[in-house]
Order: sequence, then C-alpha cells, then structure tokens
Amino acid sequence: MAAHLFCHDHPETLTLETTVLDARPGRVVLAQSPFYTGGGGQPADRGTLRWDGGAVAVSGFESVDGQVWHVLDSAVEIAGAVEASVDPAFRRMMRQLHTDTHILNALVYQAFDGALVTGVQMYDDGTARMDFDVPGADNDRIRALEGPINDLIAQNLALNFSHVPLEEAQAQHGLIRSRSVAPPPTSDGTIRIVEIVGLDRQACGGTHLNATGESPPIRILKIDNKGRHNRRVRIGLAG
Repeated sequence: MAAHLFCHDHPETLTLETTVLDARPGRVVLAQSPFYTGGGGQPADRGTLRWDGGAVAVSGFESVDGQVWHVLDSAVEIAGAVEASVDPAFRRMMRQLHTDTHILNALVYQAFDGALVTGVQMYDDGTARMDFDVPGADNDRIRALEGPINDLIAQNLALNFSHVPLEEAQAQHGLIRSRSVAPPPTSDGTIRIVEIVGLDRQACGGTHLNATGESPPIRILKIDNKGRHNRRVRIGLAG
C-alpha cells in the first residue's frame, strides 16, 4: 500500500531537491518525489531530473515491490543528489480537468439518482471523458449540465482534502463513486477524500485545484451511448 503522496501533501511544490536511493540504467528510485505517478484515469506527471552530470526527461513510472521507479528517456545511470521538476503546465491542466470531472460527476450523481462512474480518462489535449451508468437517460438532460458546471466553476468553491479509514469510506453512501474501482488505501489504512465545499465529497487519489475558479469554463463536446446502460460524456477546457 502506498504512503501519502508528496504531491498530495505539497501540491504547489513542483521542484524538489532529493537523492537517488536506487538506480539502474534508465531508471531511479528517489527518496522523495514531487511527481504524480498516474491512476484513476489521470495521466502521470511529466518532468525532468537534473544532476551535476546533466538532465533527463522522466517518461513514466513503474511500481515494483512497493518502490516507485522513475523511468527515464535515456539509459543514463544517476547517483547522489538530483533536482526533480514537474512540468507545471501539464500538472495545472490535469488539476483543472480532474476538478471539472468531479463537478460533472457531482451533478450527474444528483440528477440521475446516484448514477455511478463506470470509467474516466483525461487526455493531454485538455479533454476528458467520463462514463456513467445512467440507463435510459435523455442525452439532452446531460448536455444541459454544461451551464450549471460553469456556474459552479465561476463560484470559485474551495476544495478540501482529508483522509478517513477505508472502512469508514466504504460505509458512507456516495463517498466511493466508481462501480468497479476505488483509490488504493495508504500505508496507514486510510483513503483520500476530496471535497468541493458545498457541492460534493468523494474518494479520489488524483491532483486537484485549490478552488474551482482556477479552471477555465468547460464545454460538453459529445455524448455517446455505449451500451444499454452507459453514457460517455466528453468535456474540454474552453480556455
């Protein structure tokens, strides 16, 4: 089980001085890392490692026996002190998209009798898709949520973050919204909760904004029927 992520506890720290704990050609384990390693439909952060021998891009992450390996885009072998830097524009876009999917999720959940999420994916072009179990839903009713979503973005609602015991999260109706998966518990047996104050509260392990107003408005780009139960809603950042 994962410990609390540095990017959760220090979301504004995008550059970190740290040290290499283990290394192979083209990959390292760091003592601390500012990177979000991906999950829950959110792509992993992009960024760079710098050391006294040069710089290399981080191309991905692999978890092996509880250790997170940073996969590099060349077969260098690094030791000692490094500076790990997250790509700020990509992180910000992912925080915006992920927060906006929570707003969409909250409104669909309220409007369609607790409809659960059956899939989600965010993309590097500033769009995201969410799949919902809403059998027989009128797609025009879903499309009409664009205005209310943008109203909530404009209200600049604060986001709060906390951890609760996994058993408590499972016992609270509506806290875990996905039909098939939930964020993994941390090493202390808790699960992370993301609250948009006055609107929504749910379990999630991704990165989010501090307030909804930090996102531009969104557009609902397309709604597809994917089977008898599933509706796929594609949104995009309008800014």
